[in-house]
Amino acid sequence: MKDLAHRLFPFLSWFPMSPAGVRADVIAGLSVAMVLVPQSMAYAALAGLPVVYGLYAASLPVVIGSLWGSSRFLHTGPVAMLSLLSAASLAPFAVAGTDYFIQLSILLALMVGLMRLFLGLFRLGIIMNFVSNPVMVGFTNAAALIIGLSLLNTFFNVPKPDTGAFLTDFLGVVGQLPYAHWPTVAFGVGTLVALIGMSRVMPKLPGVLVVVVLGTLISALTGFEQSETVKPEDIATEEVRELFLEVARTRNELDQTSTEIGEIGPELKRAEASGSDTAELAVRLARLRVEEARLKERLSDLRIEAHRQALTREAATDDSAVFRAREGGDADPAWRLVHAEPDAIKLSGGGRVVGNIPQGLPAFQLPVLDWNVIPALLPAAFVMALIGFMEATSISRALAAQRREKLDANQELVGQGLANIIGSFFQSYTVSGSFSRSAVAARSGAQSGLFAIVSAIGVIVTMLLLTPYLYHLPLAVLAAIVMSAVFGLLNFRALLDAWKIQHADGAAGLLTFVVTLYMAPDLAMGVIVGVVLATLLFLMGTVRPRSEIQGLQPDGSLAGAISHELRPAGEDFVVLRFDASLVFMNVAHFEEAVMDAVAKNPNARAVLVIGTSINRIDASGIDKVRSLLTDLKAADCTLMFSGLKKQVREAMERAGLLDEIGRENVFPNKSLALEILRRKEAPKAARVEPMPDGT
Repeated sequence: MKDLAHRLFPFLSWFPMSPAGVRADVIAGLSVAMVLVPQSMAYAALAGLPVVYGLYAASLPVVIGSLWGSSRFLHTGPVAMLSLLSAASLAPFAVAGTDYFIQLSILLALMVGLMRLFLGLFRLGIIMNFVSNPVMVGFTNAAALIIGLSLLNTFFNVPKPDTGAFLTDFLGVVGQLPYAHWPTVAFGVGTLVALIGMSRVMPKLPGVLVVVVLGTLISALTGFEQSETVKPEDIATEEVRELFLEVARTRNELDQTSTEIGEIGPELKRAEASGSDTAELAVRLARLRVEEARLKERLSDLRIEAHRQALTREAATDDSAVFRAREGGDADPAWRLVHAEPDAIKLSGGGRVVGNIPQGLPAFQLPVLDWNVIPALLPAAFVMALIGFMEATSISRALAAQRREKLDANQELVGQGLANIIGSFFQSYTVSGSFSRSAVAARSGAQSGLFAIVSAIGVIVTMLLLTPYLYHLPLAVLAAIVMSAVFGLLNFRALLDAWKIQHADGAAGLLTFVVTLYMAPDLAMGVIVGVVLATLLFLMGTVRPRSEIQGLQPDGSLAGAISHELRPAGEDFVVLRFDASLVFMNVAHFEEAVMDAVAKNPNARAVLVIGTSINRIDASGIDKVRSLLTDLKAADCTLMFSGLKKQVREAMERAGLLDEIGRENVFPNKSLALEILRRKEAPKAARVEPMPDGT
């Protein structure tokens, strides 16, 4: 009964708690909260969401993940990897930051949670074994680069191209460097330098909180944000005004087209279900999707062109202002387009800040189930479920090893699944285990999952009382926080080590890295390609396992004859080592190895197979051994085995194969087999009489 209670409510293992343990958890929780608040906002921006949704994801899901997870020390919440995957997965269906995009982000969290819960309840955590470490290393390196570099436009305060290809977008951002806002660059670079410096000089200091507080204060005191919303007629330069209005018109056209696509989709489904003629609707939907892609590309080009138009603000007599195209001698700050509507244009002469953050707790709200999008999101949700689980379990295992804690990977899947499911009903996007925050908790002396609950309470207090004070926080500071976190994941040496150990593993990791970079933002393809390649390489190794004719070393032991340049083990027998189970996938290679050994040793009258590495034999293996017995007997050669494991001998016994081989030809170990074979060989050598000349 007690075991059942602990399985249903894993947090019962925290008890009893000592006063010292509770104090340690409170201190660790407060330390984590100082990192969690700014990190969650930064990761929400990375996911294409308003920053408040990061705070939502850092509250209730943190509590649920801690209560129902297996590890006491894993901290659940927003993470960089899944934030980027969420944004990339939803990009084809909605524009980042829109209401529909937010709805899909929450829906995706629900789907990821259900998949993780299903995997955990049915104890399918074992599927993680199909993802090799080099593949995961290759993916992590590529994802870290993509996450960090995808924030470069925030660093420069320039528009991000929307071509659908990461490398093209990256080059497009770099090409806008002459139009960068240098105070924004200074905030970003200064934040990175401060974070790196504090991590080395004062590692116990909450560096993330320090840079957020300092960045917000400096931004507020210096007037970093300078923005103004004006009417179109306040743009004095006609060409610039028309360009800004074209941006507004194109965005509205795109919104209308996307809305129409969302309406026609269900109509088409209903027509298909009722058996009605769907040809006209299908053609109309296809045309709208083509138009939507064209408008997205045009809007991206227009935004970049509009950002290049620098304006100068000129005060008018009636306390208003007009803006004209900037000239070479103008000394005032350059004003650029932020957002355009047909009747209102927002301009900025400074940098971008977080702005108004809604105050209060997330309300209970059912996720919007869009059945037109759900099937298309299933592959992305599955990959996110697996990647998030791999990330969480790798952290948990490291922490469990340090604390001598038993880890149940399937229970961790249940905890992470429930965190996402319940969180989605309170406006949370996808969450997972965080390495950086778990490490902070470990350094701070956390004793149980209570620390995570304390950190969530810190976020709740922030949402209730402190959000107005975050208005002036520069977005470049949040971008630098994410960059500093993900660039720490780069580990190219691990790929090099994998290549040195096994070329096939290194190739799988490298290909995963290249494909992930090339296919970005569709990161799922990188993992899929890596897993497929690693599986194929494993199957190739299984189909053609290592086998080698053994030779005799000076000390009398056996080793590979070719690899060690050794003489044969005997004159009229050959010894073959076969390093794999005898199953349907490799029996053809086993036959080839045996017959090749006989062909290379034509005087051999016996083939001894060292079977210490044969872990099992199936029906195909039994049949192949029978076939070889017949073929070798016709060539006046005997097939022998040594060192067969108990399960293999029993399988041969049940099949009657031991009697066919001859029990006298099956030896318990290779030493006895060699002794008997050499004893048989000795009388033959003695019968060879010397020639008269002594030869």
